[in-house]
Amino acid sequence: MEAYKLGEMEQRFADMIWERAPIRSGELAKLCLEAFGWKRTTTYTMLKRLCERKLFINEKGLVSVLMAKEEFQAAQGEQFVNETFGGSLPQFLAAFSRRKKLSLTEIQELKKLIDDYEEDEDNA
Repeated sequence: MEAYKLGEMEQRFADMIWERAPIRSGELAKLCLEAFGWKRTTTYTMLKRLCERKLFINEKGLVSVLMAKEEFQAAQGEQFVNETFGGSLPQFLAAFSRRKKLSLTEIQELKKLIDDYEEDEDNA
């Protein structure tokens, strides 16, 4: 299983934790019963999986975040580009923009990202 790929329910569960962390595991089990109809054991099994993947930690019944949602999403994107486009961001953008026309705002945002990156590299 790839480190940064989650199934639909894993993603919904992770989002629930990111929105509420730190949260007591017992409270999390109650929320999962209400939201997903899960038994307590199902919640703890799913939590254990996500803890093994270093997204969260469950210490003494308190679930905390190890990897922020934004960091996880960035890693997902990087993994996708690596697996699908050989790590080439320009190839990804070329493929993406062939199917979806970029708006002027999106183009300006991309240019700003590149400019900011170049400034960071110059100052490093």
